[in-house]
Amino acid sequence: MAAATRRLRTSSGDAGRIQRSVAAAITSGETLSTGVGALIRNTLVAAAQGARDVGTEIVQVGVAAVRGSIRAAYAIGGDLGIVTKGSMKGSLQAAEDLGSDVGHMARSTARAAVKAASDVGGDVALVTLRAVEGSVEAAKELGGDIGSIARNAARGAVEAADRIGGATARTVRRTLAGTVAGARNLLAPVTGPRENPVKRGRGGGGRAPSRRPRKTAAARRKMGGRARRE
Repeated sequence: MAAATRRLRTSSGDAGRIQRSVAAAITSGETLSTGVGALIRNTLVAAAQGARDVGTEIVQVGVAAVRGSIRAAYAIGGDLGIVTKGSMKGSLQAAEDLGSDVGHMARSTARAAVKAASDVGGDVALVTLRAVEGSVEAAKELGGDIGSIARNAARGAVEAADRIGGATARTVRRTLAGTVAGARNLLAPVTGPRENPVKRGRGGGGRAPSRRPRKTAAARRKMGGRARRE
């Protein structure tokens, strides 16, 4: 692992090189013994050394690392679920190590994961599921706000899916609406159906109750005359 970390060390902000380095490590099989999470975590921490704006640059590097890991895993027929979960956990752990915003990292990397899976033709539903599960596991291990971090990851996945549109958007929303490692209730504010504004009557529900038409003055006089004759 030390050799891999030295090889992956690069100037801060060089996201393209990070992406290629992570992809090469996964393709070569290095992660079989060390784990994807450790690879991503060490890569991001090493890349942050000397960074002027750690918060911004570490997210950019995290996005590149997640993309590279998913593309590489797909290329070699690896398990996209395992790679996605590991890369999510590693990126969030690195954000915590560096004092960066873990929620922002979760949102950005989940968005990148869904986009990468769609680009290569991978299982978007599986990647979505594992991205959120990875964020939940990382939050538990880090002692962070599980609900907030999970919702950030879900939002990132939905944002990517909505940009792609079509079947991908429907698949991601349907996946998140199901049970994600017991986090269904946590994600409800994110995964609910889009609101379709409609005109509502008084009282806020459905159409306003219909009213009986008013009788004209002539009709009232006619009915009054009938009542007197009777």
